[in-house]
Amino acid sequence: MPEIWLPDPGIRADRERARFRLHLVRKRTALKNRVHSTLIAWGKPCPVSDLFGHSGRELLARLDLPEPWHSTLWASLRLIDLLDEEITAQERELRRLGADHRYIPLLTTVPGIAWVLGFTIAAELGEIERFASPKKLTGYTGLCPRVEQSGERDWRGRLKKNGPRYLRWALIEAAQHAGRSPHYRELYQRTRQRHGKQRGAKVAAIVVARKLAGAIWHMLTYGKPFAPASATGALAA
Repeated sequence: MPEIWLPDPGIRADRERARFRLHLVRKRTALKNRVHSTLIAWGKPCPVSDLFGHSGRELLARLDLPEPWHSTLWASLRLIDLLDEEITAQERELRRLGADHRYIPLLTTVPGIAWVLGFTIAAELGEIERFASPKKLTGYTGLCPRVEQSGERDWRGRLKKNGPRYLRWALIEAAQHAGRSPHYRELYQRTRQRHGKQRGAKVAAIVVARKLAGAIWHMLTYGKPFAPASATGALAA
């Protein structure tokens, strides 16, 4: 029987911290979207770049909205402020805990991965030794398409999504930023153009995310930072 790997209490705690921060960020985003939708519903323009910064708050204070929209808008702003404080506290704790993590300094050398995504990826991976190859790690992420083969027929469907969704989210989030870096820009743009406007950006991010997964395996396995393919193909994957 194959062995089953179970995360130890420390890894489970790290995962809970990273996942809770993401949960709070999503709640804050939902509230911000609600405020924007209220302005759109009442035909109120938004000439500022950050509606929730100093200039944006002044704009919102001058709005004349009827009830209950006026009350719900300001209730949303109060909740956003509370979430900002809690997210800042969570990030401070993640930074403190991540300072001694053996994977995070390596992960933050990857294009598109800063310390928050690095902490999330490290927590979701656990121990890199449990993946025998880059292919095993990439398959674990759930970023590979379903493949059905019968005779000469080869059909590829949607993503398997069989791995932890938080790891998948972190890699795709990193890929969207890495797609603008010199290392992956050409691949990202070529894939995006090939698949058209409707699906191109999404498919391109998934392709780059799979590349990042392969690079991460080499980096963490051999303890080396990210390097472009011209320096060492094994690390850039």
